[in-house]
Amino acid sequence: MPSNGSATVTKTPKNKTPTSAPGKEDANPKHDFFWTYTEEPHRTRRMAIIKAHPEITKLCGPEPLTKYVVAGVVTLQVFLAYMLQSTPFWSWKFWAVAYVFGATANQNLFLAIHEISHNLAFKSPLANRLLAIGANLPIGVPYSAAFRPYHLTHHKSLGVDGLDTDLPTALEAFFLDSILGKSFFCTFQIFFYALRPMAVYRVPFTWVHLVNIAAQFSFDFALLHYASWNAVLYLLLSSFLAGSLHPLAGHFIAEHYVYETVTPTQKDPNNMVPVPETFSYYGPLNWFTYNVGLHNEHHDFPAIPWTRLHAVYDMAKEFYEPLPRHESWVYAIWRFIWDENVGLNCRVKRKNGGRLVGGAVNWKESEVQA
Repeated sequence: MPSNGSATVTKTPKNKTPTSAPGKEDANPKHDFFWTYTEEPHRTRRMAIIKAHPEITKLCGPEPLTKYVVAGVVTLQVFLAYMLQSTPFWSWKFWAVAYVFGATANQNLFLAIHEISHNLAFKSPLANRLLAIGANLPIGVPYSAAFRPYHLTHHKSLGVDGLDTDLPTALEAFFLDSILGKSFFCTFQIFFYALRPMAVYRVPFTWVHLVNIAAQFSFDFALLHYASWNAVLYLLLSSFLAGSLHPLAGHFIAEHYVYETVTPTQKDPNNMVPVPETFSYYGPLNWFTYNVGLHNEHHDFPAIPWTRLHAVYDMAKEFYEPLPRHESWVYAIWRFIWDENVGLNCRVKRKNGGRLVGGAVNWKESEVQA
């Protein structure tokens, strides 16, 4: 494996029968993914950065500010939901507040739960689980307990077919391979991210899931009792819009989809496919999203919290400056929809490697490692 963590990535030539997985035939090369047979790049780069800058490990550890940000955003959403209890659902005011404020707030809470899943709010794992459940309340549906094992597996098994549930399935890539299909995906992607993991494998049900469900339904019932259905619908609409055609939702697309040209350009000299499979964004929308745009830095050092990710970049500029990056999340969505060379199949996949975090139900290791 190259010392810089580069991956050998292959995609079936247009004049050959492609593979939906190594050794398996598919009918249309447009629906193939980028297949690699090397380790994901983040571990290799992390080791190289630590060797060059051993002081970077001092950035690891919880960020006390997180719990206060979560408390503030939860309070804001509860206040807005209460204030909209008598506002008609089908009104410009209701939808405008939900899109501008609600979707921004709930996307912030999605990413707070993402941050907390790495135990980066408290030292205590239990305190992190409970804070995630609290951050989940304005989202309207319980998901924080299930998100954690799926997301940690995404880190440990980046791009591994059958383990990384962030990857689109072959069916998604086939049926949504059009402007209309990609528009549908971007509009309703929150449902894809919610339902796809359960279609790939199921994590065991634990007491944390039970507390998550009980707390969420108790909160929803209390809001319904003391406010109205419209207050509950405001929160649900905010969650939907947060994962739809919203500027902050661009991070879902920008993080791991491989575009043919991302500035600056770095190519594999053999097949001219971009080597990296994770892309960062350093723009102002990071202010609302726990710096999730610094995604290479996050995958390289998942134990470093959001407030110190810029320090990772500054400390190891020689590693990050040459990497391709996105300059705009809005443009990432726009190009994903309209560029015929970009689609759901533009993801790097690997057949082997990785590790399942938290166990699973109805998952066969032999099927993934065969």
